[in-house]
Amino acid sequence: MNRSKALKCIVEQANNDDLVFPTNVAASLKIQQVLDDPDCSADTVTKLILNEPLLAARVVAIANSAAYSRGTDITNVKAAVNRLGFRTLRAVVVSIVVRQLAGTSKNKDIQRMANELWEHTAQVAALSQVIARRITRLDPDTAMFAGIVHEVGNFYLLSRAEEFPSLLEPEAPPAVTSELPEFEDTVVDLDTTEAIIGRAVIKNLHLPAAVVEAVEAMWFGLRAMPPETLGDTILLANELAHRHSPFDFTSEIDAELYASEIDFVVGDGTLNSILEESEEEVASLTSALLV
Repeated sequence: MNRSKALKCIVEQANNDDLVFPTNVAASLKIQQVLDDPDCSADTVTKLILNEPLLAARVVAIANSAAYSRGTDITNVKAAVNRLGFRTLRAVVVSIVVRQLAGTSKNKDIQRMANELWEHTAQVAALSQVIARRITRLDPDTAMFAGIVHEVGNFYLLSRAEEFPSLLEPEAPPAVTSELPEFEDTVVDLDTTEAIIGRAVIKNLHLPAAVVEAVEAMWFGLRAMPPETLGDTILLANELAHRHSPFDFTSEIDAELYASEIDFVVGDGTLNSILEESEEEVASLTSALLV
């Protein structure tokens, strides 16, 4: 089966709400559901997190990152939960779900692409948090959340790559469109495909409407300069990230050149000066998400 037919098959499953998720995603989704319960207590969440070693390590690491540190190191999950709060915890749990989508394959090519995609995702999430706090003046935790989920469609494709090996074949995307037509037998529009699959995955993650709207802006490349909205925020972060998505067919040299030319005045400074001041925060939060 060639790549176009494989994509058509997966999009048809997405349109029929029949996506196939790895079994290890279920436990993380359960924790997310608990966090959504208004009667949930910190003790309950702490117990669930302690049953998931990867999640426990990431929660403590993020609590100790420069973006959230209060000058004293956190040494246990309960203290990390209290420091971060439930909104940030939701983002951390979703980061685990997104990473788990393609993290179990033994295929070296899939592993490599999944690692590259997650490194890109973590950097975009960290940049989004700083841009929201320092430039667009939006909620930084929501921006980090949006950055974490902006590649859900591609993570899902990687989770199906063993079943459909042709998905790993490179294919340059055609022009971006803001429409989401039903999938046809003709040309495969990679951006439209990602949007259709991404929407189906997002539906299963029960993401907030504001985050869904921002990610859709990310898919279709609509952004203002200077940035104003949450969608603008993650788009700018995506363009500034040094680690590029393996599904981004722009040459790395061109992407780095474009990113280096992005600058604008905001408040009493410029984008580049703000990013230089926030370099430690971005690096610290990126590392914590990669734990």
